This record gives sequence, C-alpha cells and structure tokens, in this order.
Amino acid sequence: MQSGLALMKELSITSPAKIVLLVIDGLGGLPQGEDGLTELETAQTPNMDALVSTGNCGLLQTVGPGITPGSAPGHLGLFGYDPLVYTIGRGVLEALGMDFELKPGDIAARGNFCTLDENGLISDRRAGRISTEDGKRLCQLLDGMEIDGVKVLVQAVKEHRLVAVFRGADLHEELGDADPQQTGVPPKNVLPLKPQAGRTALIVNQFLAQARQRLAEHHPANMILLRGFSKQPAFPTMTDIYKLRSAAIASYPMYRGLAKVVGMEVLPTGPTFTDELTTLEQNYQKYDFFFIHVKGADAAGEDGDFQRKVSVIESVDMALPILLAFKPEVLIITGDHSTPAAMSAHSWHPVPCLLHSAFCRPDRLGKFGESSCRLGSLGLMPATSLMPLALAHGLKLTKFGA
Repeated sequence: MQSGLALMKELSITSPAKIVLLVIDGLGGLPQGEDGLTELETAQTPNMDALVSTGNCGLLQTVGPGITPGSAPGHLGLFGYDPLVYTIGRGVLEALGMDFELKPGDIAARGNFCTLDENGLISDRRAGRISTEDGKRLCQLLDGMEIDGVKVLVQAVKEHRLVAVFRGADLHEELGDADPQQTGVPPKNVLPLKPQAGRTALIVNQFLAQARQRLAEHHPANMILLRGFSKQPAFPTMTDIYKLRSAAIASYPMYRGLAKVVGMEVLPTGPTFTDELTTLEQNYQKYDFFFIHVKGADAAGEDGDFQRKVSVIESVDMALPILLAFKPEVLIITGDHSTPAAMSAHSWHPVPCLLHSAFCRPDRLGKFGESSCRLGSLGLMPATSLMPLALAHGLKLTKFGA
C-alpha cells in the first residue's frame, strides 16, 4: 500500500471548499496554580468552545512520543510532511522568510544576539529582546566579512533575531550549533558533524570570534549565537500533492520561509491577528487553503508568563468571529507544539486540536482544552493525519480502491 504524500497525491481532487488552518504557536500547556488548569483551559474562549460542541477534538503528536519538536518539524507535520523524512534547518527558513535570495551552495544560520557576562558565560540568550532597530544597527557591524574566500552576509530579522548566510565554494551544512540553548555556560564552538564540513566549521568559528570582538562594547547584545545551519531543500509542493491553491498569512519570517518551502504563496500582512484576518478577507476568493500563524502564545510560554499566554489565547478567540463570518467549509485550530509556561520551553506534550466542518460527528464537548481534547473523537493521532482529514472534510479526496 502507498503511504503518506504519495497516497495523497493519488487521491486528491479539487473542490470549491475553503480550508483554514489556524496555528496558535505553542498552544499546548501544563496545569499551573491551584485550579490545576492549563493556559488554554484557563482562557475564556467562548467562540472556540462553541465550535467544540459541534466539531471534533483530539490531541496531536507532531513528531513522536516523548519527542520535543522544533517549530519547523511541528509545522511540517501539520502540513502532512513526515518531519522525520522532510528535514530543514532553521537558518534557511529565516532567510527565506526575510525574502533573502539564497544561491546554490549558500549556508544559512539562524542567529540570536545574546548577553555574555564578565566571565564569558551567557546570561541572556535573547539580549533582553533588543529592539528591531537596534538589531539592524548591530547587524551592520557584522555584515560583509570575508573569511578564506567566504563572504558572510548578516541581516536583521526581528528584535534580537538575525540570519547569517555564508557564501562561497565548497561549503557544507553538517555543522553543530553554537547556541547551547541555556544560560550560565559559554557559547559552543561549532563542530563539524561530518569530516567534509571541517573547513566550514573553521570559517564559522572565525566569524564568531570576530563578531565577539566587534560587539564587545554593545552590551546587552555583546555576542551572537548561531544554530540551524542549512542549505535550501527541494520539497514536493502542496499544489503538486494536494492540488490546493494555498496561501500563508504569517508575520514572523521563519514561518513565512517554511510556507515557501512547501509551495505556499506568502501574503504580506501586519503583525497582529486582526491584521492577518484583514489579509484573509482581501484574499479569500483567490485560494482554497489558508495557513494563519499566531506567534504570541509561544513567546509567552518561553518567557514563563502563564497569564500573558492566557491573554494571547483570549485575544485570538475574541477576534475569531471575523474569521467565522467567512464560513470556511473546514476550520482547524491547533498548535505546532506545546510550550508550557511552567517549563519556559517547547515540550513533548501532545497539542490540542479542533476540527470543524458540516461533516463532523459532533463530540459535544463543552470546552476547548487539553483535558476535553483527550476525550474527543480524533483521539491521539500523528499530526501528519491532519491534512488527510482536512481534505476529506472539504470533499477533496476521492475513494481509495475499487
């Protein structure tokens, strides 16, 4: 039997139905406080709850049991791509999301400005979330270095984030990260993961050494951390597999880059969910699949801010009637991974998922949250099963077999 994307390519057909996939980044959480409720369960979400009563709920495993997903594999799973088969580095996603024109052989890395203390230990991985304007100014100090015939192009992304692109001959992407992703330790040396990447590792480490010198007097952003070294891959597109005219509405560069990799058209939009809904209204007739991304819940979870994450979820719910007014035939609300404020990090916990269409056998649950989703008819399922279900509810899959 065929499996995965090959089967979807064989069975997919076109239909007038509209599918909206709303991804609240880092949606899943953990109980915190005396009431034992998660962020989603604490939030007042009357509009999502109304959908739960007539829709289907479940929990998604974006990679596998016990595996904590990064944002890229988390989203790839939602789009139906097995994240263990289709892998991509964060650097490429950041570069593409910034409309950076990558050339064949370029290696891109995602970067953070960070703070080093007097002992050279990382005290803040995000340099106090410096302003985007400060980030642009500091990137100018690093942009354009040339090391052993390799040019390093550095571009600001947002706040403390940046992208570094290494351009030259015979570069290899098999590199370890410089970012230890914890504080109280020094930045890591970039190590080659395969022998052929030895020269590339030396070049990257020389660049980082020069960056440290140039940023030494620019506290709190007195160093950078790089991770996700990667070249641009060639994935089958959602148009080819699912026969969808697909569009992405996302303000953060990484998610825009990821959408480009799978062949979505990325629509310009503003920074808020309301801005994104305005973009949806302006383009609703042009496409039959929309990926809408909301970042704030993940950022609040990573900051350990339970109440702020609750507020982000509530603000999405308050604006939801604008989306519901379009009456999409299929609406999915979920996350790419869990980011519990109790852990201040991504986690392996399955993610709540809500699917609503005219063809649902209603679960008749009362609240959109982790506990109720555990009782829903979707059960605990791999994220790669979500797109086949969305297509089926949109009457976009033909029968399998005789």
